[in-house]
Amino acid sequence: MKIFAYAASGFAGHLVSVEVDIRRGIPGLDIVGLPDNAVRESRDRVRIALKRSGFVFPADRILVNLSPAGLKKEGASYDLPIAVGILAATGQIMNPYIQAVLCAGELLLDGTVCSVSGILPAAAAAVAGGVKRLIVPESNLGEAKTLPGGISAGISHLRDLPGILDSEWVYSEPEKGGIVTAGTGVGPIQDLSDLRGQPVLRRALETAAAGRHHILLFGPPGSGKTMAARALEGILPDLNSEKSLEVSRIWSQAGKLEAESGLMIRPPFREPHHSASAEGLVGGGYGTRPGEVSLAHGGVLFLDEAPEFGPRVLQSLREPLESGRVDMARAGRTWWYPADFQLQMAMNPCPCGNLGREEVSCLCTPPEISRYWRRLGGALLDRIDIRVPVPTIGPEELLEAPGEDSMTVRKRVEEARDRQYQRYAGSTWKCNSEIPPGAIDRFVQLDMVSSVYFKEAVRKLGLSSRAAHGVLKVGRTLADLVSRDHVVIEDILEALQHRRFGDRDLFWTTL
Repeated sequence: MKIFAYAASGFAGHLVSVEVDIRRGIPGLDIVGLPDNAVRESRDRVRIALKRSGFVFPADRILVNLSPAGLKKEGASYDLPIAVGILAATGQIMNPYIQAVLCAGELLLDGTVCSVSGILPAAAAAVAGGVKRLIVPESNLGEAKTLPGGISAGISHLRDLPGILDSEWVYSEPEKGGIVTAGTGVGPIQDLSDLRGQPVLRRALETAAAGRHHILLFGPPGSGKTMAARALEGILPDLNSEKSLEVSRIWSQAGKLEAESGLMIRPPFREPHHSASAEGLVGGGYGTRPGEVSLAHGGVLFLDEAPEFGPRVLQSLREPLESGRVDMARAGRTWWYPADFQLQMAMNPCPCGNLGREEVSCLCTPPEISRYWRRLGGALLDRIDIRVPVPTIGPEELLEAPGEDSMTVRKRVEEARDRQYQRYAGSTWKCNSEIPPGAIDRFVQLDMVSSVYFKEAVRKLGLSSRAAHGVLKVGRTLADLVSRDHVVIEDILEALQHRRFGDRDLFWTTL
C-alpha cells in the first residue's frame, strides 16, 4: 500500500510519496526530503501519538523519505501520512485490496487527528494522480466529499485507522451544499434598497454586475460610497460549478473554507485594508498561500480609499487584471493562482474630500487634485470602465421610499449574464468585459449615427484604444440588460457618461 501526502505549491500542488525504511540501528526517526520545522517536529508527535493510541513504535532506525526530494514540505498535515506509513511498514495495518491512499491531518499527542487546510486541493491532486482513496480529518470530510471521483473517509483518532482500512470503501455522490456568503469580513451583505436618492449609482452597480466591469466610485465622505460598494455583492449571480470548485480550492488552500462546508456558491467579496502590502495583495510572501486577488477569484476585490494604497500595491494589480492569474517566482520556486476578479474602488474626489459639496468649500488646488488622482496611476485607471460620482443627498431623499431590493436586481443581472453565456458559448470568455479587442466588432455592431457619436466622443475625451473598447463593452452590457440584440445610440451615450470622469483631469472640471 502506497501512502501519499500533499504539498501545497500554488493552485495545482503536488502529490508527495511517503516512503518508510526500518532497519537495525540506534533507535530514532529521520525525515528527509526538504522538510520544514513543522514537518521535522512531527517525529516526536508521531512517536508519542502512536504509543498512546495502542500501537507499537519500533525500537529501530526509521527513515521517512518524502518524495520528490527537491520540493519543500511545509505544515503539520504530514503527521498522519507519516504515522500511517510507519504502521504499514511494520505490518500493524494492512489491506491488500488498497493500492494507494492519500492521508492528511495533524496529530495531537493523544492520537487525536486535527483538521488542516488545503484538503480540497489535496483531493483534487490525488484524483488527478490516480489516487482514489483519501483519509482526512473528520472535520474536513465534508470538504473532501465535494470533489467528484474520490472516495473519502474521515478519521478523528489514530485508533480508528484499522477499522477504516478494513471497512468497505463506498463511493458517495459529491455534496452540493455551499457557503451562502463567502467570508467578507465586513458583516451582513448590504441590500441595494438601502441606497436612496441615487438612481445613477444604482444603475451603474447593476451594469457593472451584469457585465463584470471594473468600477470606481468617488464622492465626499459620508455620501454612501462604501455602502454602495458592499451592495454589489448581493446582486452578483451565483458561481457556476467550474468557478465554484476553483474558488473553493483557493479558499481551502488559504485555510478560510469553513469546517464541514461544501463548495462555495456565492462570489467572494474581499476588502483588504489600505495598509496591505503588495505581497499580501497578490501573494508571494511567506510560503505559497494565495493573496487577496486570488481570494477574490470569481468575485469582487474592493479597495476602499484607493489612493491610500501604496503605488507599488496598486500597480501590482495590472497584470492579474489582464491575464486573470498570478504567476509568482521566489527563490527558485514558481507557482500560480487564478485571479479573475472584478475590481471595485472608492475614493474621495480630492484630498480634503469637499469637492462637489455645495455647503462646504474645497480648498484644494487643481494641481493637488491632479496629484491625488495620479496616485491611482494612469495605466490602472485606464482599465476602469465605469466611473461614478457619488454626491451627497439631502434629507428629503433619505426619507424616500426604498427602491428595488438586491434580489430583484439580481434576477435582471442573471438574465443579462445568461444572454452573454449563450452568445459566447464555445469561446474562452463568458462576459462582456472579457471580449478580446479582435472580437469586439463581431459582437458590438453600431449603426451610422451611433458610430459618428462614438468616434467624436473618443476624440474629445482623448480615450485610449483600451478605453474606447471599454465603452463598447459597457454599451453591449446595457443592451443585454433590456434584452436588446443590437447596441443603439442610447447605450453608447450612457457608456460614455460613465467613462468621462478621470481622464485628462476632466474629473474636477466636470463636477
